[in-house]
Amino acid sequence: MASPRILLAGGGTGGHLYPALNLAAAFGRLAPEVECVFLGGRRGLEARVLPDAGFEFRLLPLQPLYRQRPWRNWRLFASAPTVIAGVRRAFRDFDPRLVVGTGGYVAGPALAGARLHGVPAVIQEQNAAPGLVTRLFAPGVDQIHLGYPEAEARLRVGGRTRLSALGNPVAPGSDGGSGPDGAGGSAPARFDWPRGRNLLVFGGSQGALGLNRAFLRDLEWAARHAAAWPDGVSVVWIAGPAHAAEISARTAELPFADRVRVVPYIDDLGRQLGGVTLALCRSGAMSLAELCAAGRPAVLVPLPTSAGGHQLTNARALAEAGAAEVREEGELEAGELWSLCRAILTDDARLARMAEAAAGRGRPDAALDIAREILTLLDRRAA
Repeated sequence: MASPRILLAGGGTGGHLYPALNLAAAFGRLAPEVECVFLGGRRGLEARVLPDAGFEFRLLPLQPLYRQRPWRNWRLFASAPTVIAGVRRAFRDFDPRLVVGTGGYVAGPALAGARLHGVPAVIQEQNAAPGLVTRLFAPGVDQIHLGYPEAEARLRVGGRTRLSALGNPVAPGSDGGSGPDGAGGSAPARFDWPRGRNLLVFGGSQGALGLNRAFLRDLEWAARHAAAWPDGVSVVWIAGPAHAAEISARTAELPFADRVRVVPYIDDLGRQLGGVTLALCRSGAMSLAELCAAGRPAVLVPLPTSAGGHQLTNARALAEAGAAEVREEGELEAGELWSLCRAILTDDARLARMAEAAAGRGRPDAALDIAREILTLLDRRAA
């Protein structure tokens, strides 16, 4: 008898792809007889990641949806027949018993295919403000798993839909220490964190240009004003491959250059947060899930151009829980971010309160918890 297959569809960005990969790893641990297969887009991150992930996959010629420039959506309509044919082939070749959508443009066609083929369907929504695909398909799916409980108020679900808020599926071991491998990967090289309290500055795998500029301006402001550097505090700055050299050269000219370490990237950061005291970062759902799983508080600067303003909604949810401070990029004044981070890092009581609140929102076992719920649909169908 052939192994039952689960089709996971999500991509475009790591925020949609890695939840799918982490769920696949969880399925492998809980039900080794289940085979996971993937549906993605040719333009997304998945085109580079899936070939080395150890799963069968198909990539579709998906086009983005231009919300602000709708006249560019002609490509979306022109590619529709090829995409529909690709989904049909994927269902014919893979014959999935279950479909899981984790967001991005590919999730919509996959969930539509599940409906047409009478296959149970599940959505894993990462953000506090549900995305377009989630809102469209929520009334007709079997399960929806929310990363943020705040998202429930923004959804209209069907009478048979089971809704739960189990957190976002971070990789096993995303708790500040080492853990078992994720989806088909080996243990990462351990990053050598400085001793003492560390401020981690990062904006995602490629860095964040706006955040990089704002924090560099703040450090140069601190140097001009001869602001005292706090004792025992270091900055580890993930500037991104495209920006690390320039930022490293600029910070080397500062009087406190020995306290600032600029790197292009830290591999598998979510499993290496044990050396972090406070983060200064964007507010993508998976980054925040990893920080909370590790009990690490943050100063958040949401990406102003995020779809539907979802990063600002994510950030506000953590701020209301006491786990973060939020500053909007367009309203920043010179020195504001560094002054805020410095104040938190030198206030033991404030730091402890924020860390406790972050840990309270952390769900390090979310991938396994969600996978267990999803597997009940397979069991029910087999009965």
